[in-house]
Amino acid sequence: MEIKDKVIMVTGGASGIGQGLCERFARDGAKGIAVADVDEDGARRVADSIGGLAIACDVSKEDDIIAAVKETEERLGPIDLFCSNAGIIAIGGFEVANDAWQRIWEINVLAHVFAARAVIPGMIERGGGYFLITASAAGLLSQIGSAPYSVTKHAAVGLAENLAITYGDQGIKVSALCPQAVRSAMTREGGGVAAVDGMMEPDELAEYVVQALEKERFLILPHPEVQTYMERKVSDYDRWLQGMRRLQQRFLGGAPLK
Repeated sequence: MEIKDKVIMVTGGASGIGQGLCERFARDGAKGIAVADVDEDGARRVADSIGGLAIACDVSKEDDIIAAVKETEERLGPIDLFCSNAGIIAIGGFEVANDAWQRIWEINVLAHVFAARAVIPGMIERGGGYFLITASAAGLLSQIGSAPYSVTKHAAVGLAENLAITYGDQGIKVSALCPQAVRSAMTREGGGVAAVDGMMEPDELAEYVVQALEKERFLILPHPEVQTYMERKVSDYDRWLQGMRRLQQRFLGGAPLK
């Protein structure tokens, strides 16, 4: 997919990865960009800077996503590329409170389901479209210190795979974006284990995304090390788990992060 002259919607567009994508898409000549975020002021700030459309949207609410898609298509035209990008993290393991598990599940998984429901049928009717899910390297590997993040990002990758399989022959292109640490509000404290291979800037990540979209690659790995880690994991799962426990010891002293 070429970005030029396309209508694009980005959730979580007020900061971090989402902001980086919006700014890059604008530079590449997108026809229209909808910047959707629960932070309405932040969305407006980014939209004003790129000549885009700011939309207040809580992605955990399906009605908000439906309304955001409707407004975007009424004001900018049919959506060619939907970037389902918003996400959060919850620190801890199985002891994390039920309401926190529910919230991260809604934002990191169900929001992608809601978005797919809102845009993919119309894309199919128009002959095709592109759906990008921001998952994480944690969805391919794991996230030391956060069971909720690891579980929900694995689910996000699984959803992306299923969408690609189910709708690929109907003109729907799907990509799963799986970076390690990217500078954002989520990584304000340094990124932890995810930053073991360095902290990437949002504009640098956006470059990888644009290149991958042009080639219509399913798996987008801005940190190339992740491919190596995946290969080690699938070639010897038990050995990989031992290595992850050593990494946990290095960062957390071997105990779950409280």
